[in-house]
Amino acid sequence: MKLVILDRDGVINEDSDEYIKSRSEWIPIPGSLKAISSLNAAGYRVVVATNQSGIARGMFDVDTLHAMNRKMASLLRRFGGSIDGVFFCPHSPEDRCDCRKPLPGLYRQISRRYQISLKGVPAVGDSARDLVAAQTAGASPVLVRTGKGERTLAAGDVPDEVPVYNDLVEFAESLLSAHHPS
Repeated sequence: MKLVILDRDGVINEDSDEYIKSRSEWIPIPGSLKAISSLNAAGYRVVVATNQSGIARGMFDVDTLHAMNRKMASLLRRFGGSIDGVFFCPHSPEDRCDCRKPLPGLYRQISRRYQISLKGVPAVGDSARDLVAAQTAGASPVLVRTGKGERTLAAGDVPDEVPVYNDLVEFAESLLSAHHPS
């Protein structure tokens, strides 16, 4: 099975330091939905692994999160794409769960659900915690410059071996050209 794991906020949709708290605040990054659909067309299943501590912080509820995810799915269908699953951590840092990135719990859930090793599976994020969680779970971390990506790079939190792309479009094009040389 060909699988790609994506963080949500800052990778697929615009991010905010004030959190994405409503369906109307969920705005796709230009090209991201087409990038996902091109991965799907090449036989990749795409799943999302996302921290959503705004739930624990009382900023929005699980129903609102599901509404944002339905909007993402609906907009993605217009490009012929789909998300196979959304794995989310609703906890705050104080909850001490194992699913909040940088811990690898969400990635382990994905591994169990699909009954596969994550070795070699690209996991695209925009923060150091995305990279750490992916690496800890055995996936292949990838950084995009969108969202908090530039800040993450500026902070020096990106190991040399982690590939960096401008956005999800550039990542998808690179992945697909590596597997389908013209």
